Amino acid sequence: MSGWIEVVAGSMYSGKTEELIRRVRRAQYAKLKTQVFKPIIDQRYHQTNVTSHNQNQVEAIPLVSIHDVWDHLADDTKVVAFDEGQFFTMDLVQVCRDLAARGLRVIISGLDMDWKGMPFEPIPTLMAIAEDVTKHRAICTKCGELATYTQKIGGSTEAQVEVGSQDFYEARCRVHFKPKVEQSAITSSAYIDQSLS
Repeated sequence: MSGWIEVVAGSMYSGKTEELIRRVRRAQYAKLKTQVFKPIIDQRYHQTNVTSHNQNQVEAIPLVSIHDVWDHLADDTKVVAFDEGQFFTMDLVQVCRDLAARGLRVIISGLDMDWKGMPFEPIPTLMAIAEDVTKHRAICTKCGELATYTQKIGGSTEAQVEVGSQDFYEARCRVHFKPKVEQSAITSSAYIDQSLS
């Protein structure tokens, strides 16, 4: 059986995790053995489960290093999913290639750009080598147009990686995105869709 790689990319609040959970559940309905992994640093909603912003969940194994996946991979697994792929190192690319070469379906969700609007590896490289790429868009909190950027509104002004949710980030369109930390009060805009991740 031939394996393949699927990437679900986009900004924050665009539904990436929700889509990963949907694909995993469909595989489970098909009675395929699935395993879901997440970076250990992402504990926003749950210590182990992968959880979307609207609280849909699927059981997952937190990993300190992407190479730890080999210690947890079951022999009968057919589908492997990684949430928040941007928090893993570039080694995720080779791990995904190796899993696909073993005949597994590999699903990765993650941010394709950081809060500065720059490519957020390893997601862009995975998008290049994947058989299937889906780019989700959110809704701009300023104007309600489609958003592809993640605006930082709090926290560190330097670090590329800072785990957070609505306290630190908003979805923005190209017009309203600024590649800097915009220290402003979080608005309860009617355009924020809590059901997306």
